[in-house]
Amino acid sequence: MKHGIYYAYWEKEWAADYLYYVEKVARLGFDLLEIGAAPLPEYSADQIKALRDCASQNGIQLTAGYGPTYDHNMGSSDAGIRAGALEWYKRLFDVMEQLGSTCIGGALYSYWPVDFGKPLNKAEDWKRAVDGIQKLSELAKPHNIQLNLECLNRFENYLLNTAQEGVQFVKEVDCDNVGVMLDTFHMNIEETSISSAIRTAGSLLGHFHTGECNRMVPGKGRMPWREIGNALKDIGYQKRIVMEPFVNMGGQVGQDIKIWRPICGDLSEERLDLDAKESVAFQRFMLD
Repeated sequence: MKHGIYYAYWEKEWAADYLYYVEKVARLGFDLLEIGAAPLPEYSADQIKALRDCASQNGIQLTAGYGPTYDHNMGSSDAGIRAGALEWYKRLFDVMEQLGSTCIGGALYSYWPVDFGKPLNKAEDWKRAVDGIQKLSELAKPHNIQLNLECLNRFENYLLNTAQEGVQFVKEVDCDNVGVMLDTFHMNIEETSISSAIRTAGSLLGHFHTGECNRMVPGKGRMPWREIGNALKDIGYQKRIVMEPFVNMGGQVGQDIKIWRPICGDLSEERLDLDAKESVAFQRFMLD
């Protein structure tokens, strides 16, 4: 399996220098860097080349993560929003192909974070989202991009909260480049059994995020890592495992993720680097 980390572990704002993190994660022992998709459609040819070359020179694969904005909601009741989102994704997929990135994950069927103050109609939104992801799938295929639909906890989304819902949705979409994405943090909230949820996803599991229930790096909490590793082995999962820790309060990242206290005692970059390095070694031991 390939092991990665989300760049925002070190950031308080979503905007970041991805070249810096490519070089960092290579030094720390990772195979992958997960970058944010939001700025990519606006990248210049020079920016694309620089990031692609940097990743290649450091032996790092790039995956993309995206929490769609309200205006990129593929399940929106507003046809104009859905059409505009498709145009944005066209540009994104073109850039991803140039970067050699073939995997994007997140709540691509909806938007994030959801405004629960707005009226919700899960059944109707579900139907529109299935249709929207089918259209998105067709856009992604020529670029050899896999869409992985993340099951989020109930406080962040309402359409896909569990592996069972993720599987049902992906089966309704019925496109071979659309899979289920699970995340141990969200599973810890929603699933009766994390290992059973992984087995429920089975061959449809396309991407896997890890993190402790306290959002620290794997190994600094109480997640049942051996159980998780056994379940991944049982379903023959050999794809990507990307840790997505968040420990910094402050900034837009802290506000969106709801980090209201410093999760770690030492938030220096040196300490965060060491924790990440030790965690990827721990994760390889427990999950490979």
